[in-house]
Amino acid sequence: MSGRRKGESEIKKNFKQKIKESVYAVVPIVFIVLFLHFTITPINGDMAILFLMSSVFLILGMGLFTLGADIAMVPMGEAVGSAISKSKKIWLIIVAAFLMGLAITVAEPDLTVLAQQVPMVPNRILIYTIGFGVGFFLVVALLRIVLGLSLRLLLAISYLILGVLAFFIPSDVLSVAFDSGGVTTGPVTVPFMIALGIGVASVRTGPNAENDSFGIVALCSVGPIIAVLFLGLFFDMSSSGYTFTVSEINGVDSVFRIYGEGLLHQAKNVALALSPIVVISMVFQIFLLKLPKIKMKRIGFGLIYTYLGLVLFLTSVNVGFLPVGNFLGGALASLDAAWKLLLPAMVMGFFVVAAEPAIHVLKKQVEEITVGAIPQKALLLSLSIGVSISLGLAMVRVLTGLPIWYILIPGYGLALLLTLFVPKIFTAIAFDSGGVASGPMTATFLLPFSIGACAAVGGNIITDAFGLVAMVALTPLITVQVLGLIYVLKTRRDQKAEMRMMFDGEIIEFEIQDNVIEVEDNESEVEDNEIEVEENQAETGSVIRHE
Repeated sequence: MSGRRKGESEIKKNFKQKIKESVYAVVPIVFIVLFLHFTITPINGDMAILFLMSSVFLILGMGLFTLGADIAMVPMGEAVGSAISKSKKIWLIIVAAFLMGLAITVAEPDLTVLAQQVPMVPNRILIYTIGFGVGFFLVVALLRIVLGLSLRLLLAISYLILGVLAFFIPSDVLSVAFDSGGVTTGPVTVPFMIALGIGVASVRTGPNAENDSFGIVALCSVGPIIAVLFLGLFFDMSSSGYTFTVSEINGVDSVFRIYGEGLLHQAKNVALALSPIVVISMVFQIFLLKLPKIKMKRIGFGLIYTYLGLVLFLTSVNVGFLPVGNFLGGALASLDAAWKLLLPAMVMGFFVVAAEPAIHVLKKQVEEITVGAIPQKALLLSLSIGVSISLGLAMVRVLTGLPIWYILIPGYGLALLLTLFVPKIFTAIAFDSGGVASGPMTATFLLPFSIGACAAVGGNIITDAFGLVAMVALTPLITVQVLGLIYVLKTRRDQKAEMRMMFDGEIIEFEIQDNVIEVEDNESEVEDNEIEVEENQAETGSVIRHE
């Protein structure tokens, strides 16, 4: 009984923490909207009421489904990863990874939000196509861990294939394709993928095995892009006939009616989206995992939390946040000065990434790896500035029609070039963190904002408004690796200055390369990573051993 109470207390504590993180993610957007409402872009009163009500339920929804992901997705991911790796059957790894990757992607809320804003392709077709791409590359990512393959090499090959393929695909597809790569790394998908990688890596032994779980999200972000590019061969994704519909609001009664109708609609959609996860989890439990009943019961409760949270999240986004974001983008773009669109967008970008809950995990991760050499504040500030610039460039594209290739090619080129000069762990974290910055608020508020602005200036919505998520996701690839480069340069400088030891009047210089200390001294004997220095003048003839 005490164990049950302890578990309930732990869940309550975690739920409070998730609500706190959700508040940090949503409140900055609410303040910015209210500021614009009371200054230059007044919002219809009933729409404002619906937005504020949706904000409250959005916070609750985000808290519930992130709690559910921790309780259900993470344990299931670790269990499946460990079980399939211990089996040492490659075919089982391939089948399990593909099915779980497909199922978990279909349930991703950010992807659902994106699909609803691309009316040229049926929602289910777009979602399952992206899920297929994630599943395929999740297989590649896990095989990389099992076989010990180079992440840098796989990323280079993947982006090379992507670049070549893009030259043969209609330009209307590019922005949507790159956005799909950003939204699939959301609050449901990422915890599961990382847990799955940890489960597989925990079985593998060898150098850097503990770090092999990094890089999974990076590879799985490429799959959706390639999948949607292929989908563009079969669907016309031009902006002709593009419509962004908003429910008409007349009075407070209609506010509650619209939200209630949204709840019923999303309850059905979320049930369909989560059903593959439930079915596949049951199959794995029966034939592979055989987890204790108490653990399966806990996972079941986690799935319930996830379901309730997703229903509230998607309802709040669709009836409250998307319409307001679309309205503000159109209103600001219609003003007489371009800076009135650029400045609010950059401010939103700065605060949205600073409030993203996953950013806090990334900050701690980098600070631990660098042993404090890269402070959390430095990483947060660099990411905030980078994403702010990304939003500014996105609005420039909206106003000028600048092709997305002019930004993505140099950006990815620089990101891949940096992989040659920074420690491997920084490369893995950087490419994984691309989905961190493009969190829930990016797809649910900033993308509709971009669509509204593009429609107001008469631009091509598909080529000019879409692509915003991809640009936000690109920033961490460069930022984190630049910090990694600074770390390497700083460490080498400090080591050359401080790590000098005198033995018999000779100086042994230590140099750091790829996190390995190399010792250069012709008179020293280096055996099995131990430095043995024999002191001829010691009366006892003892050997001083330094490890």
